[in-house]
Amino acid sequence: MSATGQHIVIVGGGIAGLSAAWRLQNLRDESGVSYRISLYEADQHVGGKLRTEHTDGLTIEAGPDSFLSYKPAGIRLAKELGIEDRIIGTRDTGDGTFILRDGQLEPLPEGITMMVPTKLRPLLRSRLLSTRAKLRMAAEYFVPPREDDADESIGSFISRRLGREAFDHMAQPLLSGIFAGDADQLSLASTFPRLRDIERKHGGLVRGMLHQRRAAAQSDAPAAPYPPFVSFANGMGELADALEDRLTGVDVHAGLAVENISRDGAGYRLQIRNGEPVSADAVLMATPAYATAGMIDLMDGQLSALLRRIPYVSSATIALGYRAEDIAGLQSGRGFVIPHVEDRELTAVTWASNKFEGRAPEGMALLRTFVGRAGREDVVNLADDALLELVQRDLREILGITATPVVNRINRWYRAMPQYVLGHQDRLRQIDSCLVRFPGLEFLGASYHGVGIPDCIESGDQAARRAHQRLLDGLIPHVSAPASAPVSGV
Repeated sequence: MSATGQHIVIVGGGIAGLSAAWRLQNLRDESGVSYRISLYEADQHVGGKLRTEHTDGLTIEAGPDSFLSYKPAGIRLAKELGIEDRIIGTRDTGDGTFILRDGQLEPLPEGITMMVPTKLRPLLRSRLLSTRAKLRMAAEYFVPPREDDADESIGSFISRRLGREAFDHMAQPLLSGIFAGDADQLSLASTFPRLRDIERKHGGLVRGMLHQRRAAAQSDAPAAPYPPFVSFANGMGELADALEDRLTGVDVHAGLAVENISRDGAGYRLQIRNGEPVSADAVLMATPAYATAGMIDLMDGQLSALLRRIPYVSSATIALGYRAEDIAGLQSGRGFVIPHVEDRELTAVTWASNKFEGRAPEGMALLRTFVGRAGREDVVNLADDALLELVQRDLREILGITATPVVNRINRWYRAMPQYVLGHQDRLRQIDSCLVRFPGLEFLGASYHGVGIPDCIESGDQAARRAHQRLLDGLIPHVSAPASAPVSGV
């Protein structure tokens, strides 16, 4: 079947939406069919949280500063875009990551993999945990696996396997850097299914991790070409910029918000704020679940209600640039995380100029601080001066930094971090059941199957492939005419 004349609309221009547009453009060109692809983004710029600012020689990330290289979608996309040579890995500072314990920074013991100890000696020498907690962790080898299939929180799982102190002072702060959530509410099956699988297959985490280490040592597979965390020479914004520049066959409409979506015969009708309606044969929703819910409310209240049950957390990043001489001797590794039990608003600090090459010029140092988490989101609403004062107070008490930063940047992210709370897989199954009624409607992005950049890229890629194939197979009936003339691209 020829899909000539048909129209696929992507709503949302973050990394998931841009990835979907890129894949559709390539699939369309390779298949030789002709259909329109449009992308609508409410913000004035596409890229979502991938925003990098360059000021005073500093490279400041507004959102994520890196992505996982062992999840293939990120590296694959960089290769397709021709920017693989721009990828950089983390610097080897020799110090690693620290965790705050009773007001003091303690190094994360060597051999901790996915929050699980795989080396005994570094754990025994560590001051991060009490002797009792270390003995409890060592006893994990004898803890029987859970047999039932009930959804369990990641907090319950780690506490059951390794003990509560190990969770409170080691696992929880590491988890918080990913989800900013309450680990006693986050679903293990949705956040770390691999840990559940290891317990089921090997009977325990230590057994499973040691088995994997032995298997890796005996394997002839080549070493990984990249370190676990990678970025781009000029920051993560390079990825969004490269995508935008190469979407030559996509009508990109930045600054145009979709207000609502309704059925239009066999297809869909999208009402553009302060604009004319647009008709589409397929719609790929790359917006947060709550935003998608608002747009489809009139079309399906049940589906909208399910989407609204996915909670979100707000957070903020505060970047601070210092003269290197003002903080000489006060930098520790790549950064540190702060457990909730320490009762501070600050949740983590990254020494950006230590983590990646080229983030600060000679004579300067750059750090990024993080605030906002489940149950402590009000801090994000503080005025700039109050937020800066709070962060500098914590840095003074923890690191002894008394100097005033010469550069600061605050980026607030409201309802930006989806929370995969208990029952998340159930909700996804219900959402999928509802979507059967709407051929050509796809949900993608961080709200559903993974919050990392590679996860979002993969979700966009897969949604694009499904939409393209359904058009070719004739499973999405063609809307014969647009509701109005198309809005010109921005």
